[in-house]
Amino acid sequence: MESKQRNQILLVLFVGVLMGALDIAIVGPALPTIRKDFAVDDRAIAWVFAMYVLFNLISVPLMAKLSDMFGRRMIYVLDVTLFAIGSLLVALSPAFWTILVGRAIQGLGAGGIFPVASAVIGDTFPPEKRGGALGLIGAVFGIAFLIGPILAGVMLAFLSWHWLFIVNLPIAVAVIFAALRLLPNNRAAQQKSFDVIGMLVLALGLAALSYGINQIDTKNLSSILSMNVLPFLLAAILSMALFVYLEQRAANPIINMNLFRSRQVALVSIVSAGAGLAESSIAFVPALLVAAFSVTTSAASFMLLPAVLGMSVGSPTAGRMLDQYGSRVVLFVGTTLTAVGLFVIVLVNTGMVAFYIAAILVGLGLGILLGAPLRYVMLNETPPSERASAQGVLALNTSVGQLVGGALVGAMAASFGGGMNGYTTAFLAVGIVVAVMAVLTFALKNRTAELETAKQNQATT
Repeated sequence: MESKQRNQILLVLFVGVLMGALDIAIVGPALPTIRKDFAVDDRAIAWVFAMYVLFNLISVPLMAKLSDMFGRRMIYVLDVTLFAIGSLLVALSPAFWTILVGRAIQGLGAGGIFPVASAVIGDTFPPEKRGGALGLIGAVFGIAFLIGPILAGVMLAFLSWHWLFIVNLPIAVAVIFAALRLLPNNRAAQQKSFDVIGMLVLALGLAALSYGINQIDTKNLSSILSMNVLPFLLAAILSMALFVYLEQRAANPIINMNLFRSRQVALVSIVSAGAGLAESSIAFVPALLVAAFSVTTSAASFMLLPAVLGMSVGSPTAGRMLDQYGSRVVLFVGTTLTAVGLFVIVLVNTGMVAFYIAAILVGLGLGILLGAPLRYVMLNETPPSERASAQGVLALNTSVGQLVGGALVGAMAASFGGGMNGYTTAFLAVGIVVAVMAVLTFALKNRTAELETAKQNQATT
């Protein structure tokens, strides 16, 4: 494929991923207005986020597998179409329950956009150029979280909250037409029956995990033993065990368990969960800043801007480094920067300079981890017929890490008395986890070995 055609494909993927990522960051400022318009309480309005996250989790392995079976172009267009339908339903919602239905449909569509986009890059870019392409796509999330709240604030100043969702429609239409014209439609040579039972068990397990974790009261650890939490967490564990059992025997599994025979795949799966845990911990930084410097919540949120900028720089930089040095070096740099940044956050009581240094380090580190390297390894280690499914596994592990991390940091902070002492203890624990991940990266292949594997898989039909 010519370089010009690859760049056109990359643009289509970039805009589609940006649309999905932006919708996470842009909706936050609108929640108070939505709550007031529909007269709902804090627990109810939280489901505007929770419903999106839940169906996003379910969609990731589902859409990834369908992409491997029926072609990238068809499923990418389906994902963007579902996202647009959900956006329209939210914008026109006459009642709060229809907003939740619309958010569920949005999540179902958005969940497939990123893993399918990553698989398309694997299909169209040679191994030695995948790093830069994946880095550009990964930078989307830093850009989204940078401009999302600002864009939302401007739109809400002149328009109603409905326009935050209406604006998705013309973008989605443009992406659909461009995708139909440009994207390849790679698919498995033989079509096998879809693993419906496995998908249902996985969906139930993820739903139980999401609900159970969301119901944990981080200020009261005994809430884990309550009927609102414990039965759902047990159901999640049992469902996941049953899912693994079923997948090992399925003719066409949602997740091919043979992938984990690769040391590379097993390691990056662990690292991706740890990266999700570290990312979710950043949501608690404003609470730490309020306790440490007595600033307002709004000011504390703006103090995170260096971290967001760091993510925006880290992701594309990591992509370029991948093509030169390989995943082992880049992942070691990413995990080390993140761990050091988290350890420096523990010293936040020494002054704001320490915090801003920590914010930049964590931003750069997470930008590297959540951008290209992990997806790069998955693309290199899997044949074309399993590419999207492997990307789905990665996204799923990251999301589960985010869910668990949010509950873990909140619980640890509460158990150590809250305030600065509680949060610094929690960040120290997360820093230790990420430091262990840095050590694990030494077991990855070097640049020469992973390129050789990538070329062997590229030749697989």
